[in-house]
Amino acid sequence: PLVVINTNGQAIVDDPKIIANMGIIWNGPGTRNSLSDPMNNYNGKIAIEVRGSSSQMFPKKGYGFETRATDLSDIDVSLLGMPEENDWVLYAPYTDKTMIRDVLTYTLDASLGHWSPRCRYVELFLNGNYQGVYVLIEKIKRNKNRVDIAKLTLTDNVGEDLTGGYIVKIDKTTGGGGDGWYSNFSNAVGKTYYQYDYPKAKEITSAQKSYIQTYIRMMENALYNENFKYPGNYHEFLNDSSFIDFMIINELAKNVDGYRLSSYLYKGKNDLVNCGPIWDFNLTYGNANYYEGWVPTGFQYMAYLGNDGWQNPFWWGKLMKDQAYVTKLKNRWTTLRKKQLSDQRITFVVDSLTNLISEAKDRNYQRWAGVLGQYIWPNYYVGATYDSEISWMKNWISQRLAFLDQQWPGQVTGTDSPLASRSCSVYPNPFSDELTLQFNSESSGNIKVEIFSVNGMLVMQKYFPASQGNVKLNFDGQERLSAGIYLLKVTGNNHILLTQKIVKK
Repeated sequence: PLVVINTNGQAIVDDPKIIANMGIIWNGPGTRNSLSDPMNNYNGKIAIEVRGSSSQMFPKKGYGFETRATDLSDIDVSLLGMPEENDWVLYAPYTDKTMIRDVLTYTLDASLGHWSPRCRYVELFLNGNYQGVYVLIEKIKRNKNRVDIAKLTLTDNVGEDLTGGYIVKIDKTTGGGGDGWYSNFSNAVGKTYYQYDYPKAKEITSAQKSYIQTYIRMMENALYNENFKYPGNYHEFLNDSSFIDFMIINELAKNVDGYRLSSYLYKGKNDLVNCGPIWDFNLTYGNANYYEGWVPTGFQYMAYLGNDGWQNPFWWGKLMKDQAYVTKLKNRWTTLRKKQLSDQRITFVVDSLTNLISEAKDRNYQRWAGVLGQYIWPNYYVGATYDSEISWMKNWISQRLAFLDQQWPGQVTGTDSPLASRSCSVYPNPFSDELTLQFNSESSGNIKVEIFSVNGMLVMQKYFPASQGNVKLNFDGQERLSAGIYLLKVTGNNHILLTQKIVKK
């Protein structure tokens, strides 16, 4: 397919978007397309800007655009057979000289049963000038055909409506991001910064901010305290199957930016936190000369990543201390290797993609002469030809698969949670005016019970002897609570025994 953009003399900048005309010529599979053909797939207005972070330094620019109606309002359209939407990305492969690393990874990830950004190879003409091979990609967005979670409105501030949906991003703050919050816990260097992706920072309400912050802090607390199976454990907050698949894809590709950049979390209504969707895999499969990205051995989740401020969140290492998580991860990997991630299937996908762009890649490298055979940051391998780039990547993948088969999931460190000798439960939940805590503990001293509002304010704090066993909390008189969602935290002997959402009717 050919994408033809005319900016009518305007320069495309990082921000703001400019209005331009775009046409797409696509005569169907196996049919040649020509600039003289009708713009039969799309012919209308777009709002377009330069996108990306470090990729903006390359002469071949990537773009983000929105499809617009004649009155310049957003309009959902289907492009090249993909579901209707108005937000799209034109990704510009440049430092990845195979031009297939992203598409390969999205294809493999989709076969695992997730929504992964759908994409189509195109050739771009900008203001009459040929720009080479691009990839038209669905932008990560809340939508029934993309990240299928509930829509949050400005009035969804209490009860069940407040519980979803949310998309949170871990990334650099360039590209329109920035507003969010820091984790309470340190990584190898610094703390993870979570950014509001949906609802956007300018649209999310204070109640919604407080809810998603509190929820993820509860998840982090459970992981930091290595609570793997007792009340308040991390399984009450996150869907480990999604984290396992996210880890498998990032480790298969040995993504040097995996976990710490271009990473997403999402939460549906009355749902757990899920990891994903995946995004940005151009510096993978050996295509990085830093953080040992070129070495087909080693695990990226446990890599020490220098002092650049972007670190793997601490909780990946904590997850790998849970024997149940590790066992489930190993079983999932073993299952996927039989079909979806077999050597044969990965080779088939690589060959299919290179065949798809076999003609277009020559035109691309005529346009960008001097790229093949030259170092482009951050290449490790520099092949003289396109075929040599593909062959090297195939060999790297074979070595990577052999390493993961032999070493996955690697040495499991740590022991059972220090909370193993303690337990706590709470009932009924939801409750009216009385809540019962039942706990047993080998510790002496006091049990501290705290209740927080969804915005993190402490609304109640009490102490009880550890030997007391059952404790009843009465909410009448001055301690009456209004209806809503709260966080209950029970601490004993400097260990968190329970963190749990409670609902006052």
